[in-house]
Amino acid sequence: MKTLSWFLGLAVLGLLIALGFSPLHQPFLRADTPPTSMTLTVSAASDLRDVFPKIATLWEDKTGHSVLFNFGSTGQLAQQIARGAPVDLFAAANRQFVEDLDREGLVFPETKALYGVGRITLWQREEDSLEISQLEDLLRPEVTRVAIANPNHAPYGTAAREALKTAGLWEELQPKLVLGENISQTQHYAITGNVDVAIAALSISVEKPGQWVLIPDHLHHPLEQMLAVPKNAPHPEEAKQFAAFINGEQGRPLMEKYGFVVPESPPTP
Repeated sequence: MKTLSWFLGLAVLGLLIALGFSPLHQPFLRADTPPTSMTLTVSAASDLRDVFPKIATLWEDKTGHSVLFNFGSTGQLAQQIARGAPVDLFAAANRQFVEDLDREGLVFPETKALYGVGRITLWQREEDSLEISQLEDLLRPEVTRVAIANPNHAPYGTAAREALKTAGLWEELQPKLVLGENISQTQHYAITGNVDVAIAALSISVEKPGQWVLIPDHLHHPLEQMLAVPKNAPHPEEAKQFAAFINGEQGRPLMEKYGFVVPESPPTP
């Protein structure tokens, strides 16, 4: 009987070990086991196309988590979130879109934070012989096409329209205007030579080979850019951590490098 009990006990122990319940090795119960990596989905304005991936690389090195970006015009991204898109973090080029989502109860209010103020530029190809140094130069007859982002849903397009109206040029330039869906497409029109000049974002001008000059910021409302975590975010806690990282000691210097005026620390809505 003792021999039978011994064999039965040995068989049970073998089964437990096979299932991972070894009393000597239980990796899934250890407190120091690193968390499983995951992927954040971030919907971000197109002016962030150059800088955000660099911030994400630092974040990935630190946490092991990856980031998948969906870049586009802020208005269109906000519509996607309003329709239930599973987005972990929304980074808008105009705070008003985040505020609107908050009023609809679609973002966590405590996660709203300014992360930068953008600027707009007059951008041309590097080899272009046109000398464009101010908005008034756009009226010159040799300038036949000028691209701006669609002001109906792209904040940088809204800023471009405001600047042109303030300068008294909006109506006269109508025949020359070409609308891009977002600020990246707008600049791409100039890069490919489809337009002579684009009103682009400073953040996507600084590292591209081209000629650009800043448009005075008093000509348009400040491009105050805000982020927030949507309430239907699949990974809200990690999204909050990434948002803090963007506005933290590693993210802020990169934002400044790409031409953003960053908010004073700590960031406030």
